[in-house]
Amino acid sequence: MDYDVIVVGGGHAGTEAAAAAARRGARTALVSFDPARIGAMSCNPAIGGLGKGHLVREVDAFDGLIARATDAAGIHYRMLNRSKGTAVQGPRVQADRRLYAQAIQQMLADQDKLEIVPGEAAALRVTGGRLHGVVLADGRELTARAVVLATGTFLGGRLFCGESRDEGGRWGERAATTLGEQLRGLDLPMARLKTGTPPRLDGRTINWAVLDEQPSDSEGWTMSPMSGTRQLPQLFCAITRTNATTHDIVRGALDRSPLFSGAIGAAGPRYCPSIEDKIHRFGDRDGHQIFLEPEGIDDHLVYPNGISTSLPADVQHRMIQSIAGLEQAEIATPGYAVEYDHIDPRALDPSLELRALPGLFCCGQINGTTGYEEAAGQGLLAGLNAAGHALGASAVILDRASSYLGVMIDDLVLHGITEPYRMLTARAEYRLRLRADNAETRLGGIAAAAGSLGPLRRAHVAAREAARSEIGLALQEVLPSRMLIARGAAIVDDGAQRSAYDWLRFPGVTIAQVAPAVSACFDPALVAEIVEDARYAPYLERQDSEIAQLRRDESMMLPRSLDFAAIPGLSIEMVERLTVAAPASLAAAGRIRGITPAALSAILLHARRIAA
Repeated sequence: MDYDVIVVGGGHAGTEAAAAAARRGARTALVSFDPARIGAMSCNPAIGGLGKGHLVREVDAFDGLIARATDAAGIHYRMLNRSKGTAVQGPRVQADRRLYAQAIQQMLADQDKLEIVPGEAAALRVTGGRLHGVVLADGRELTARAVVLATGTFLGGRLFCGESRDEGGRWGERAATTLGEQLRGLDLPMARLKTGTPPRLDGRTINWAVLDEQPSDSEGWTMSPMSGTRQLPQLFCAITRTNATTHDIVRGALDRSPLFSGAIGAAGPRYCPSIEDKIHRFGDRDGHQIFLEPEGIDDHLVYPNGISTSLPADVQHRMIQSIAGLEQAEIATPGYAVEYDHIDPRALDPSLELRALPGLFCCGQINGTTGYEEAAGQGLLAGLNAAGHALGASAVILDRASSYLGVMIDDLVLHGITEPYRMLTARAEYRLRLRADNAETRLGGIAAAAGSLGPLRRAHVAAREAARSEIGLALQEVLPSRMLIARGAAIVDDGAQRSAYDWLRFPGVTIAQVAPAVSACFDPALVAEIVEDARYAPYLERQDSEIAQLRRDESMMLPRSLDFAAIPGLSIEMVERLTVAAPASLAAAGRIRGITPAALSAILLHARRIAA
């Protein structure tokens, strides 16, 4: 069977990659162990959060799947960091696991040029250093010009629960062992990482009455503007905490934890540590917060977010029942850790193509990241670029000033990882510009030019741009201060006349006061975005010169075959770092740790001599 693109893996990275490749016009096959498990939420039943919510909105701006599936399954909406500015607020949604997977599977079924192929991808088909496709475990061969690996935690996956050991990428599912062996045989730079999950609780055995409830936000915002409104009844979450007894139970069993016995040697995620790590590293804390998150409307399972663990099942049972509200709680499935193979992302170029094997693209946890949102973002770009490789179209490369997607890819391919990478708003130096609410405005044109938008999204983008233009014209109207005071604005009557847009920079001035017709006639979400644009404008103007310099430097491309060892004046350490990262541009070279301005000048002069 012949395709343009083959995607291996049906998780968050693989589904986005397959859909994106097909949207761009490539005949695409999605290979999955079990098609019924495509789109499964392996860990927590939530999408979004700080930094992560930005990624979801950006994937959605490219007509990706994750935001629409989240709204189809959303049972609890919460805007994090609401007390701070919109640039660092993060939309987060609890999803019904079953409905989320169902929504993903339905969108894939509706996607033209996409075929689901059941089976295990046992090996890449490589001859003469060229990639030709994939060989399945049953002997079938699929040929393609490009392959996307989105193997999640399945590549050489091993599961740990106390003294128990098993091969697998997820509880009850086997690992991708033979493919992992082949990749190691190709002499690729590979290592091991670890992640974990908490036990699932039977919600019918939780004493909800003694716990603090956390209701869903009352506002009607959604992850995707294409969803329109929230589609499901909203459930509440609850909050509890570990205590001194809990900590004593955990400390007393550390010798039975694979994290402390030496059974697991790989690094885990710093920003989502296991409860063993928390209690060992933060011994002075009297408790750690736990969010009890329902896994579905018709599902009695509850996810206790905050106590990821690989302790033995009997210890988990005692630990859980030491916590307020969980004294009678029963564990439906114990928590466990999984250790798996990943590729050093510095072996990839910014399109997520493996430099050592053209046509092979990698996305998700195989690149050393953690989280659904990071995986989906990489999947989107890997799928678009795999399709571009197969069809002879240009690569889709996003920079740090345009998106969190660009920040993430740049971080990965330049710096690599020492632990599972997680997106944080602090990673983005231009985060005032990269708000979650303006992802469509920032990326809609890029997505359209890349051929990533379906017909409905193209119509939506066109209507949205027309509305933005109308609102922009309305906000050009010049208004005197006395008029705004008459409309209730708490400003000083200094006789000044300013445009409605400029007046919005003043504290307490509202859109209803400067442009009543705008607030009444247009989509409230779009109006709110433009109001935030006005309020952030003075700060964004200061960043414009920095971004212009960044883009000038990004345009100074470096030859792919550049021999950094041949450049006079570079230290051995600089040469090693530059060679591993293989920066595509002068600006990218400058973002590598330890590369000095003098080194950049030497690189630039050498590159110009080569080009002359």
